[in-house]
Amino acid sequence: MPTVSDSSHFQRAPGTPRLPATPLRFIGYFVRQYRWWYLAMLVLVTADATCGILIPYGISKIIKTVTDAAAQPALAVKDHLHGALLLFVALAVGEVIFSRLSGAIQIRLGPRQRQNVTRALYHYLQYHSHRYITNDFAGALAHRISETSLGVSQTLWSILTEFWPATVVLGVSVSLLLGAHVKLGVFVLAWAMLFVALSFWLARRCRPYALKASAARSETTGKIVDSVTNLTSARLFARLGFERGYLNNFLAKELSVIDRSNGYAERIRWFQFTAAALLKVGTLYYALELWQQGAISLADFVMAVSLALLVITEVRNLARRFLEFFEYVGNVSNGVHTIVRPHELTDAPDATEARIARGVIEFRDVSFGHSPDQPLFRHLNVVIPAGQRVGLVGLSGSGKSTFVSLILRMYDPQGGQICVDGVDIRAMTQDALHAQLSLIPQDPSLFHRTLMENIRYGRIEATDEEVVEAARRAHAHEFIAQMKEGYHSMVGERGVKLSGGQRQRIAIARVILKNAPVLILDEATSSLDSITEKAIQETLDDAMIGKTVIVVAHRLSTIAHLDRILVFEHGRIVEDGSHAELIRKGGAYHALWSRQTGGFIVDEGEGAAEQPLMTDDLAPDPAVPIGESANR
Repeated sequence: MPTVSDSSHFQRAPGTPRLPATPLRFIGYFVRQYRWWYLAMLVLVTADATCGILIPYGISKIIKTVTDAAAQPALAVKDHLHGALLLFVALAVGEVIFSRLSGAIQIRLGPRQRQNVTRALYHYLQYHSHRYITNDFAGALAHRISETSLGVSQTLWSILTEFWPATVVLGVSVSLLLGAHVKLGVFVLAWAMLFVALSFWLARRCRPYALKASAARSETTGKIVDSVTNLTSARLFARLGFERGYLNNFLAKELSVIDRSNGYAERIRWFQFTAAALLKVGTLYYALELWQQGAISLADFVMAVSLALLVITEVRNLARRFLEFFEYVGNVSNGVHTIVRPHELTDAPDATEARIARGVIEFRDVSFGHSPDQPLFRHLNVVIPAGQRVGLVGLSGSGKSTFVSLILRMYDPQGGQICVDGVDIRAMTQDALHAQLSLIPQDPSLFHRTLMENIRYGRIEATDEEVVEAARRAHAHEFIAQMKEGYHSMVGERGVKLSGGQRQRIAIARVILKNAPVLILDEATSSLDSITEKAIQETLDDAMIGKTVIVVAHRLSTIAHLDRILVFEHGRIVEDGSHAELIRKGGAYHALWSRQTGGFIVDEGEGAAEQPLMTDDLAPDPAVPIGESANR
């Protein structure tokens, strides 16, 4: 896989934002989208800072006018004082107006910029592969999106409202100090530049600590979300105390990292504040010496001391803000390096919106392994004709789920082709492929939305009547009608307010509404009681008409009536035929059928067994002849 820094081979899904993979370029990408607003704010902030730092200059003008009063006629003093007062008022008013105008831009631009970053990162995240998503906590990814969007705004405000004004203050102040006395101006300028350089160097050394602290916070957030999601399991296993202890371990690790980061930052602050305090005393003493020597006037003395103290305070704060700045950049860096990575699976530049008219599925010499050095499929060839209903059976790890995952293009094979209606699925857009495939998983996940919205997800433009009809066909309407708010009832996160069987029926209704030409069922009725399963099986049989159907099953009775059964073993298809043909053959399928308990495959070999959620009360008895088992 290409590295983040390898920009020449950085693979992005077509249509996704062209987000840079380094923090500062990432921030610049979003600045360009609002460049004129930021430019206007820069001008206003410059004017605001200039007005603020010129106020001591205005005061010095007033003092100079008053001290020179004895040597001038009263009328001239009044005229000069009027001008000095007008300058002072103009600077004070300008400071208010410019600061509030820049503030008005900030409060409007800030939320929009955060949403813009959030929108772009979420868009980019959507196209990461199934492998990427399953390797990270959903909560940690959400936290990184939030922290990155906030970090971009904080970084920009640090530059615009803190660093740039401080630069303006320093420049104007030093110019005025040089005008009052060259040595005093050079003294303050030299100290300020040295102080800022040292603070910047120290703050950069703090950056790795800030990065680790940000990563630790994201990991802790992910652990909390994971624990909350599985709170019912923790309660039923009486593991509430264990979960608190588990979380405490991560909180302790996070605290240790944050303590190191904060401790280093605090040592830098001690240096900054001490150095600033010493310079304040030194500057005052030096200015006083110059005044006593007659090198500067009283007005220049007041201005010089006021400006020097302002500069020292501003530079001290600026140095302190370096620490915060690198923390913000660290947050952005954490999110960028986590999310803005090459997409593993992307549409080809010439990918088409191919239409699946028949549903012929073909594996042509396919080789695949989750780790390339440990292939599961080696040169696999199989054809599923249009409209054929095929069952996949085998022990855990035999390749059934991987077979389905490859059809769904959750992964790309390392060799060979997977074609639908003769078209390599890599030549189709993923949206076009997924729009024409329907999947009912063993453990369906619902959105925390209404039942109506969850079912309508199968076809967004469906009417309410069509949604209700799909629910009726999936035998979900009965329990929905008994709920207080009916189809407008919220289902909870991942559908936790519903039972497993109810979630499964909603998932089936959603697929019925979608009505795609290829239907894939992964133990789609395992969460249902036998009576409901029988009723829904009839609905599914009806929904299968005219479709290519693939059924992953552990309960062999659910696939015995299908047209064809593929038996998987260690990534190979060891048997292929109808139920009756495979039973007569007396091979691997016959052995599985004979060993099933309550209709399920019992894995007596190595590896974990694929255990269902409940037994099948209507499972056929292996001792009964094949022709009679269907009537039991």
